[in-house]
Amino acid sequence: MEIGLVFTALLSGGFIGAVLGFIGAGGAMVSVPILLYLFNFSPIHATTAALAVVFLAAIAGLGPKFKSNDVLVKEATIIWALGLLTNIGLGLVINKIPDQIILIGFSVVLIGAGYSMLRAPITNQSEKSMPAWAVVLLSLLIGALTGLFGIGGGFLAIPVLVLFFHTPQNKAAGTSLLIIALNCSTAFIAKHSIWQEINWHYPIIIAIAAVIVARISSKIAPKTPIVHLKQGFALLLFGLAAFTICTELFTK
Repeated sequence: MEIGLVFTALLSGGFIGAVLGFIGAGGAMVSVPILLYLFNFSPIHATTAALAVVFLAAIAGLGPKFKSNDVLVKEATIIWALGLLTNIGLGLVINKIPDQIILIGFSVVLIGAGYSMLRAPITNQSEKSMPAWAVVLLSLLIGALTGLFGIGGGFLAIPVLVLFFHTPQNKAAGTSLLIIALNCSTAFIAKHSIWQEINWHYPIIIAIAAVIVARISSKIAPKTPIVHLKQGFALLLFGLAAFTICTELFTK
């Protein structure tokens, strides 16, 4: 392994862990471009390796959330279970989808995720339960995103929980981490046929750094204002989306 790439992997993992620990979402959205453009992974290999990295980081971040009772276990488990149809189904056929379509679709998701990060949360309103139709729709959408793009779906779960059901931000972030962990593990197993094709050296280093930083940042997240962090992360997602679309449409 090259020393420069090892250092890059450590920094990348730290960034991914911080994003998951502080925000509770977005880890895969930066993991995939990192593996694509810094480590020259193919789209299907990048999305698969990202699942493993984000799963481990999400598990690390969950510990402090469980201790502070900031995880809605029942809701997260239901969303994961209902999303299995689209998660596993699309994960099994992704190798038949052209790389360009995957990457452009991924870029559109990044734009949507960036917009969701800029929305101001609702405060001082009582928490509401999710109606059945909302749970089913959210589950299928999150499952599809995980199966196609290696994204845990936290960026979609958090604004739905916070904006529409008035779930406190810390509890929404904790629930998102559990959804991410469950979805990523399922999609990763569904893609077992290509595990042996991936060079795991750098993803393992990224995962180790992500786990350590996610654990630390998850502990201090409740006491840390994350408004500016989310705004900066949104701008990063917009930039990554623009770069990916330009690369796919104008340089190939």
